[in-house]
Amino acid sequence: MNAMAPNNTMRAAKRDAYGPPEAISVTRLPVPSPNRGELLVRIHATTVNRTDCANLTARPLVMHLVLGIRTPRQARIGTDFAGEVAAVGTGVTRYRVGDRICGFRDTGLGGQAEYLTIAEDGPVMSIPAGLSDAVAAASLEGAHYAFAFLQRANVQAGQRVLINGGTGAIGSALLQFTAACDAEITVTGPADAAGILYGMGARRVIDYTRQDFTQSAERYDCVFDAVGKSTFGRCRGLLSRTGVYISSEPGPYWQNVGYALLTPLGRGKRVRFPVPYGHEHSFPFIRRHLEAGTFVPLLDERSFTLDGVVEAYRYVLTGRKRGNVILRIGEKDRC
Repeated sequence: MNAMAPNNTMRAAKRDAYGPPEAISVTRLPVPSPNRGELLVRIHATTVNRTDCANLTARPLVMHLVLGIRTPRQARIGTDFAGEVAAVGTGVTRYRVGDRICGFRDTGLGGQAEYLTIAEDGPVMSIPAGLSDAVAAASLEGAHYAFAFLQRANVQAGQRVLINGGTGAIGSALLQFTAACDAEITVTGPADAAGILYGMGARRVIDYTRQDFTQSAERYDCVFDAVGKSTFGRCRGLLSRTGVYISSEPGPYWQNVGYALLTPLGRGKRVRFPVPYGHEHSFPFIRRHLEAGTFVPLLDERSFTLDGVVEAYRYVLTGRKRGNVILRIGEKDRC
């Protein structure tokens, strides 16, 4: 093993049961040692995101099947991270001590901590030159899901696209990826974020506080609900004859999953469910857009330290965040 963590203990956020943010505690744990083929990562930044909240609360209930029926199998929390390689296990060839890397796994990596271990061939990538730790940490979770939307709908240049929820982590990434396809984009968002949304590629912004987007007379080739608060039934009238509807949530009674199975049997409007692709597909795509400058993760004005992780979850669960909420870790609290 090359190099070592400077101390043999670290701070980490954990929860032993599903529940509200108050179930989280920050405790001291031994710094893990990398096994063969693993990296020890010193974490500088992570996010508190929508996936983290689902993993904390086990909502929707299917999360119990994924994470543990009665109690979570993994106590440590956090789905993403950005930092540097502090040590490597035997057999590692892709990374060296000091390399800057970031990673994401939807079921959790234990990223809300000072250190973690991860397989070198796991869901991790090198951080493009010039990106801060905060931007790197914010570049994966929402963009990973946005990539699935884009691929499942097969967005083409010139298509008319509506995105509901353009200021979230998924929506803001999806807006930029869709703009890079030269699609014509309408997006919903608060009036005070209109400038941000136009800057990311929107042609039109609907203020959701004043107008119900489902009542629009416009027709779209794709309707993307990045916040999962509409239904196919409410959005059906927005779709062109062969338009595609995709939501980030399964919908009431899991109807979006059912529609995704049934509507392709016909020739008309279709529902597709954005089953995520593996990181080996999404990460290279995200990296290309980061390097090209066609994707810049949206960061919330508020950020937190590891000691403020409970408050960070409370804030994200209000639904008022914009883009990504950064959790600053250790010596790199500045990010």
